[in-house]
Amino acid sequence: MTTPAPETDRWNEVHRLMSTDEVAIIFSFLSHVEIMRARVCTTWEEAAKKAIVPPTEFRVHSDRSYNAMRAMATALPNLQQISILDISWLGSQYTYNSGEDPEEELTQHTANCIAHDVNIISNFKKLRSLNIDEAPLNGRYPVLFDFKYLQQLSIKTCEHLKFDLEILSGTPQLKELDLFGYTYSSWARNGNSRQTGNLSALRVLKGTLEKVRINFCRSIRGNFLDLADFPCLKVLELRCTAVTGDIRDMSEHDFPALKSLYLPDTVRGGMGYKFQGIAEVPDYMHIIHQILLRSPKLFEVVTVEGRCYDLSETFGWSLSKDSPDWYHGETFSPAPPFELQIIQAGSRLGWSWCSKDHEYCEINWLDPEPSSESSDYDAYIQKLQLIQQGHVNIYKGYHHPPNVSEYRRIESASILDMAISQFLAKVSYGLCCQTAYGSPGERLQKTYYQLVPVGGIIRTATAPKDIRDLDIGFYGGG
Repeated sequence: MTTPAPETDRWNEVHRLMSTDEVAIIFSFLSHVEIMRARVCTTWEEAAKKAIVPPTEFRVHSDRSYNAMRAMATALPNLQQISILDISWLGSQYTYNSGEDPEEELTQHTANCIAHDVNIISNFKKLRSLNIDEAPLNGRYPVLFDFKYLQQLSIKTCEHLKFDLEILSGTPQLKELDLFGYTYSSWARNGNSRQTGNLSALRVLKGTLEKVRINFCRSIRGNFLDLADFPCLKVLELRCTAVTGDIRDMSEHDFPALKSLYLPDTVRGGMGYKFQGIAEVPDYMHIIHQILLRSPKLFEVVTVEGRCYDLSETFGWSLSKDSPDWYHGETFSPAPPFELQIIQAGSRLGWSWCSKDHEYCEINWLDPEPSSESSDYDAYIQKLQLIQQGHVNIYKGYHHPPNVSEYRRIESASILDMAISQFLAKVSYGLCCQTAYGSPGERLQKTYYQLVPVGGIIRTATAPKDIRDLDIGFYGGG
C-alpha cells in the first residue's frame, strides 16, 4: 500500500506541472496583496511579473506604503491602479524628489527632508488609473503623463505640480480627466496657476474622453466649444478657469453625448455670468430654453454631499455693476431686481428678474401654459400662486427692472409702507427721530429718538407728556 505524499510534496508537484503563464492567469483573479504573498517560488515570482493585476486601489500615503510600491515596481509591474497621496502628514521629514523647473523656495524648505523617488511609478506600464491628491510634488514630472493604457487621471490639490495640457498626448486612451486646483493658500486667488494650457490640446483625445472636470485651475484657457464635436463626452466642468466662449453659439448638434455642463463666468452665459445690459438677457434665456428642451438635466448641479440644486439656484446670473442700466439702492430701500433666475412651475419654464431680497418682477414665460386637463396642471398652479403671492409685490407689473426714476418712486413709497407695516401694525407704536429733513430713507437711517405710543403721548413713570417739537419728525400713527 502506497503512503500518501506529504502536503508539501503535493504543492511541489503543482508548482512543477503549472507553467508561468498558467499561474499568471490565476493571479489575475487575486488582489495585489494576495499576489505578493503567493510568490513562493521562482516560477510564481515570474508569473507575478506577467499577471494583469485587477483594478484594486493601492494607496501610497506613508513611508511603508511607498516602500511597498517600490517593491511592486519590480515584482508586480502590471499593477493597474495607484493613488499617490500626501506623505508629509507623518512629519516634515518626508517628501518626494523635485521635478524639472521646481520652485526654489520650496526646494530649500525641504532640503533636509527624506525624498522618495516618485519616478519609479514609470515601471507600471499597464497603469489604467492614477490619482494624485495633495502629494508634495514640486516641478514638472513627465513620467506621470506617459502611460499609453491610462484611462483615468485625477490630480487634486497639488499646488506646486507643474504641467501643461499638451503633455496629455502621452495618455492616448484617457477617458476621464479630473483636475482640481483648489489649495488652502490659493483659494482667494481663484485656484492653481501652475497647471496651464489650452482646451484645444485635448483634441488628441477626441475619440476617448468621456469626462472632463477642470476646476479652480485659473491658467487653463481656450474656448469650451473646442470640445463640441467630442462624440463620447458626457461631463464637462470648467469651474473657475479662464475658459471663454458664448453659450449662444452652441448648436443642436454640439456635444452629442453631453449629460452635465458647468461653464465658468468667463463664458458668456456661464455660471455666475454678469450681463452688460438688460436688453441682452432674452437671447440667452431663449438658448437656455432650447438646450433644456434637448437635455432637461444638463445644468443640474450635485454637490459632494449629494444635494441637487434646482434650476432656480443653478446659473447665478446678474446685471454687472459696470452696466449702464445698473443703479444703486438705498440701505433701507428694497434692493433693485438685478439678479436672474430660471423658474419652473410644473412643466412650464420661465424666467424673471429678482432682488437679493427675493422680490420678483413678473415672470417671462418660455413655455405655453399647460392645459387644465394635463397631469401637472395642479402643480403648475400651486407653484405659480406661491410665487405671485409671496414674491411678486414691489415690482408687480414690471417684466424687467424699472429704470432709475421708476425705482426711486417705488423706493419712496416702500419706505413708508415698511415703517407702517413693520412697526405700527405690530406694536401700535410710531417712530420718532430728531431729523425732519431729507428723504424718508435718510430719516429712518438716523438713530431712533423715541418709541412713541398711540396718540402721540410719551409714557413716563409719572405723568404723560406732550411731544411738542418732536412731532415734526414723527412717522406713523396709532
